[in-house]
Amino acid sequence: MSDLFNLSGKVAVAIGGNSVLGGAIAKGFAEHGAKVAIVGRDLEKAELIVKEIIASGGDAKAFQADVSDLKTVEQVAEEIEDWSGGWDIILNAPGQNSATPFMELEPDEWDSIMDVNLRGLVFSTQIFAKRMINQKRKGSIINISSVSSTTPLSKVFTYSASKAGVNNITQFLAKEFAANGIRVNAIIPGFFPAEQNRKILSEDRVNSIMNHTPLNRFGVPEELKGAAIYLASDKASGFVTGTFLRVDGGFGSMTI
Repeated sequence: MSDLFNLSGKVAVAIGGNSVLGGAIAKGFAEHGAKVAIVGRDLEKAELIVKEIIASGGDAKAFQADVSDLKTVEQVAEEIEDWSGGWDIILNAPGQNSATPFMELEPDEWDSIMDVNLRGLVFSTQIFAKRMINQKRKGSIINISSVSSTTPLSKVFTYSASKAGVNNITQFLAKEFAANGIRVNAIIPGFFPAEQNRKILSEDRVNSIMNHTPLNRFGVPEELKGAAIYLASDKASGFVTGTFLRVDGGFGSMTI
């Protein structure tokens, strides 16, 4: 069974790997043998993740890029290729959120969130997948979606819309890249309190979330590792593409 989830010899690019959830997944890749490029807008945070990985015996390097500025993504793809020779796993984990009510939403805020969550994901994937295909490397692309992608959540209108787009893109690209041996799937996390959503977690909202989460608790970032490692491993999920893997404490199974 350990060989089934062994990522030794693989290179993973963790875009948004400097975030709480992305960082936990990136550390999981390293723990299972992958060499990991941690890509983020905040290089200092990325370097902290790298230090943790190296301290645990893994191999990683930090790279700076902002998915809303595609020139930086093109540049970092070249840098990672020089460092590693190529990659087998792409994790798309950048995210931006806002609690602005719909009637108060301004175009600039909509554009900013979409630039990171949707446009950035699309064109970062294009940049990295194109090189992956040229490298003739099969592998896995893992997108981080959200429970709000299937049932929109109050207070996060734009975020919900962007993540619904991520789901559609995931299935489209699963078909697009199948001939190249590249699988594309998405993880749908439930509520994992991180920097971007703690500010809207009022007592009433927490109670509402718990009432719709059968396991009656928040997730912890490390609980995303297993799903990501499963999707990253060709041996474990070689026939899995175009699917959504929920890690949500049962939130998606609840109605009233």
